[in-house]
Amino acid sequence: MRIALLQMTSGIDPLANAAVLTDAVAQAAAGGAAVLFTPEMSGLIDRDRSRAAAVLADEAGDPVLAAVRTAAAEHCVWVQLGSLAIRRPDGKLANRGFMIGPDSMVRARYDKLHLFDVALASGERWQESAAYAPGDEAVVVDTPAGPLGLSICYDMRFPGLYRALSDAGAELLAVPSAFTRPTGAAHWHVLLRARAIEAAAFVIAAAQTGVHADGRETYGHSLVVDPWGTVLLDMGDAPGVGFAELDRTVLRDVRERLPVLRHRRAIPPVERVA
Repeated sequence: MRIALLQMTSGIDPLANAAVLTDAVAQAAAGGAAVLFTPEMSGLIDRDRSRAAAVLADEAGDPVLAAVRTAAAEHCVWVQLGSLAIRRPDGKLANRGFMIGPDSMVRARYDKLHLFDVALASGERWQESAAYAPGDEAVVVDTPAGPLGLSICYDMRFPGLYRALSDAGAELLAVPSAFTRPTGAAHWHVLLRARAIEAAAFVIAAAQTGVHADGRETYGHSLVVDPWGTVLLDMGDAPGVGFAELDRTVLRDVRERLPVLRHRRAIPPVERVA
């Protein structure tokens, strides 16, 4: 199964970002991919919340989602739209990912469970929970490439989510991201390879890259990792569309030879000894 990943540098203009996304859908189709994966915050990256507020919309009114749905149908490609900032009825935002079918229909939605509230040694501070509400569901959706578990960026640091997704039948794990450069250099490859190995699943992580219009810098290195932990694709720093082949016999072989999913047990209560 051939898949495509978009590595992009989203800016502060949703319509410009939508043009990049729809072009990537066309490139994915021309390259023979059945599914295109895009990064977290594909529609907008803007740390100026007052400026961003002027262009953010609810799901029904979001122009980026509408453009990608139209392109998916035009080119007959599935699109895992990594995430968009979507207005909720309660006034908060959702960091929401979408699985879009080749008929333009939204097949699944996932709101990011773990919000990025951190202070880094570089001086960067991020408080995602100031504007966003966390999700409350884990999601697996059937795709042409296999059952796909949805997650977003910071989620990758919480292996319990991926255990739940693989227990529910996920054979692929989407991890669209906008990773900072300091955390990316230190943790990106090792965390994604670990998630693939422990779940015996393919990990597909489309990423933001470069210096964004709002001054933010992201790490890039969109990855595809197989269930053995082998990196099948690393897109480096440059924006663009990359392709990878997923061999499902590798997944079957790994799960038969090293059946970690069958060996999982409920963890008993921890005894704390002084």
